[in-house]
Amino acid sequence: MAHHKSALKRIKTNARDNERNRSYKATLRTFVKKVRALTNKEEGEQLYRQTASLLDKLAQKKVIHKNKAANQKAKLASVIAKLQ
Repeated sequence: MAHHKSALKRIKTNARDNERNRSYKATLRTFVKKVRALTNKEEGEQLYRQTASLLDKLAQKKVIHKNKAANQKAKLASVIAKLQ
């Protein structure tokens, strides 16, 4: 256990940030699953825009790496392109 006041504060803030990031990642996984499950192209494009926006926000907040966001957006775009 930490003894310094600053170290104790870091432990609390790390725990808080970790919980928030886990929530963001769970939301992202849900969105990705929804996009991959769709069969309608119009709905897919709309949901893809929301998912891409979420990916960009999480990359900007450094919850996920920017290259991971770009890779996921590209993969989802190819899934949407294959829909009819």
